[in-house]
Amino acid sequence: MEFDEVADELYAVPPDDFIALRTTRQDEAKDDGDRALAKAIGGLPKPSTAAWVCNLLVRARRAEIEGLVELGGLLREAQENLAGDELRALNKQRAQLLNALGRQAAALAREQGHRVSTAIAGQVEDTLRAAMADPEAGEALLSGRLTGALSYSGLGTVGRRPDLRVVRPEEPARPAPARSAKARGDAEQRRREREEERRRAAEEQRRTELAQARAALEDAEETAGEARAAAEEERRAAEAADDRRVRTRARVAELSEQLAQAEREDAEADAELKRAERRSRTAEREAADAEAALETARARLAELEEG
Repeated sequence: MEFDEVADELYAVPPDDFIALRTTRQDEAKDDGDRALAKAIGGLPKPSTAAWVCNLLVRARRAEIEGLVELGGLLREAQENLAGDELRALNKQRAQLLNALGRQAAALAREQGHRVSTAIAGQVEDTLRAAMADPEAGEALLSGRLTGALSYSGLGTVGRRPDLRVVRPEEPARPAPARSAKARGDAEQRRREREEERRRAAEEQRRTELAQARAALEDAEETAGEARAAAEEERRAAEAADDRRVRTRARVAELSEQLAQAEREDAEADAELKRAERRSRTAEREAADAEAALETARARLAELEEG
């Protein structure tokens, strides 16, 4: 086991898995009798999410990151020489490259099951900008072992030295001391025991998850059956309501026609009543006139008889 191999492995895994893997590798180094290596591994700091995304990007797109760092050098040279046209062209290329790398970093993180927030995306972009602005920052980024995001304060000018939080061993790991066959056997036995324990834990976790999945499936099937029955009941209720609506509308239409007929008959009866009333008044006037004429005739007859 070599320190660089372990460091590269640790800074390639998501931050949530870092501590567990570091502990495993540290225990393996102890079992091998390499205390110095175990101490060095134990001292590796957990990376921030932004740093992990940058490390992920370097591993997947190293050629593009190298091009980014190289472009940063060209930009610094162009600014020093005041080559305006060249500087503008390089600036445009810089912006395009930063945007492309930012999108690639977010996509790589999503593939690992991590969503890159706006804040994390900003830290990743700051780190890429710092790598362009400062050669040491570029070297730190290319190491693939950043533990935190780098800072940047302007193209070609770094207001303060970027915090190059990159893991480097303070001293090379010393070769493991020679061990007896018994010690090697004991270490191998402990390693096998740990592997068996991890295997049993993983199998138990798998059985637990399987039982939970089966229970969830049963619940889902029961819920789906109840939902189907409820849907069928509601469908029948809707059909019955539709039938009632058809019958009701037919009855309304029938009653509406009867009402219209009644209204027509009422109008005709009202007109006939008005005509009858007019005829009655006329007949009463005629009867009164006839009565008056009768009285006149009677009076005339009486007058003639007396004379």
